[in-house]
Amino acid sequence: MNNQATQKASVSKWLVNNVIYVFLILLVVGIVIASPDFLSVTNLINILSQSSSRIIIALGMAGILITAGTDLSAGRMVGLAAVVSASLLQASDYAYKMYPHLHELPLFVPILLAMVITGLIGGLNGVIVSKFHVPPFIATLGMMIGVYGITSIYFDRPPYGAQPIGGLSQKFTTFAQRGIPIGQYEIPYLVLYAIIVTVIIWVVWNKTTLGKNMYAIGGNPEAAKVSGVNVARNIIIIYMIAGLLYGFSGTLEAGRVGSATNNTGNMYELDAIAACVVGGVSLSGGIGTVPGVITGVLIFQIINYGLAFLGVSPYIQFIVKGAIIIVAVAFDMRKHAKKK
Repeated sequence: MNNQATQKASVSKWLVNNVIYVFLILLVVGIVIASPDFLSVTNLINILSQSSSRIIIALGMAGILITAGTDLSAGRMVGLAAVVSASLLQASDYAYKMYPHLHELPLFVPILLAMVITGLIGGLNGVIVSKFHVPPFIATLGMMIGVYGITSIYFDRPPYGAQPIGGLSQKFTTFAQRGIPIGQYEIPYLVLYAIIVTVIIWVVWNKTTLGKNMYAIGGNPEAAKVSGVNVARNIIIIYMIAGLLYGFSGTLEAGRVGSATNNTGNMYELDAIAACVVGGVSLSGGIGTVPGVITGVLIFQIINYGLAFLGVSPYIQFIVKGAIIIVAVAFDMRKHAKKK
């Protein structure tokens, strides 16, 4: 009897820890049964391509969540980076250039500029949270509104006013839309960028002092402070890294879509938070892994793509995503309560 009770407890614990992954497997199986074509190589490449920029955003968000923070300004920073990079990388012969007399710049200049801007905004978030002790929710909510205002002012400039910034240079669209041919398929550059960022973030989280401090702060900030960790400085750096990642993702979004508006990136922060939680990042702080974050993003992308592939109403898709988020958070809180 004891062995049976132990086995049941083990199975129950495993289900609590992996219920989302079980759900994903069942969902994929259901989609494949309904439409076997879903598992085609083309569809899988499309899913990975559409997930790439979201993975970069989610990795930035996850670092903040691990410190027991949050960032509601992420999506608006993505939009700001998209608008800035697009405005500086329009084709020289485009009739509606934002800067008519600006010669085509080297590709990396506008991208780095956009990343620096969002990195500084992210650092400012970190200062407000760590130095002025403003709750992250309130600090980043205010920043979200402010950044949207800045983006809108920049976007709605004369002589053409608030219209999508298009006519992007070929080198920019190639950077975000093309890929490496492998046989009859093409591996998108976006996937390669996401892989590079993923490796860098994995190294930072697992092999550097900053990564160890990040987990320590999220687990117990007072204990981390007593251990000699400069909590404020580390939080500022984590928020700044997140800002840099939002900026890079924003430039990729502009190049991928071929244009940008002041609404680019809207609500991306909520998708990123949801993906992180589904991927095992605890809202209580101190817990999270890079593979988990990537899995969370892929889960949502598979759900979006799979349900759309089956012709399911977008409204039903929202209901499914909302239910997944609620279940994921409920199980996260349950696991956290058990550990306490």
